[in-house]
Amino acid sequence: MILKSRIARLTQAERTGISDNRMLEAAVELIVDRGPAATSLKEVGLKAGYSRGLAGQRFGSKDKLFSFVLRQVGDSWLAQLKQSTDQQTGLAAIHDALDEHYEFCVEAPNQVRAFYTLWFESVNAGSELTEIIGNIHNRRHQDVFAWIMTDSAVGERIKSNADAIAGQFCASVIGIVYYWLANPSDLKETRKLHDNLKKTMTLMLASEQ
Repeated sequence: MILKSRIARLTQAERTGISDNRMLEAAVELIVDRGPAATSLKEVGLKAGYSRGLAGQRFGSKDKLFSFVLRQVGDSWLAQLKQSTDQQTGLAAIHDALDEHYEFCVEAPNQVRAFYTLWFESVNAGSELTEIIGNIHNRRHQDVFAWIMTDSAVGERIKSNADAIAGQFCASVIGIVYYWLANPSDLKETRKLHDNLKKTMTLMLASEQ
């Protein structure tokens, strides 16, 4: 009776937030276990504990559902990244970002796996997912570019190549993720790959003599 009373007092926004979180968890689990193609709106609704039609009413299509997953996981990652790199620039920010990326893989592996599964499968999708992934990738690229350009310890010659260095960083992170997706239990090697990228970035941003 007390629980029902508390639920009744929730605002519409609070009830929507709860249902969104449940459907996010359900969608992530289904994407990881079955893959995007075998994930249906009906199953997401049922697995989240609601009617089979609620996810369809809420999202309208699988693309909209997957867009929701990408945004929710992406925003969660961005919040952690901002917290870990606050007031940091240059190598310090890059190293902290890599540490945070590894920790995100360890602490929320299903979310990360679902996120990057959708990322890789969206490449030829020609859908809303492609645009979302492009925006996330560009935001990551611009963060690294800004960290390099605002670090007074980085020489001007290196800053002139900041865009290419940021591109190399982002491509390397995607490569590390692909290894982790194929070898989820090999966290030791995944950690080593993150550390090796730290060393690579340290060399690329070394102060000019």
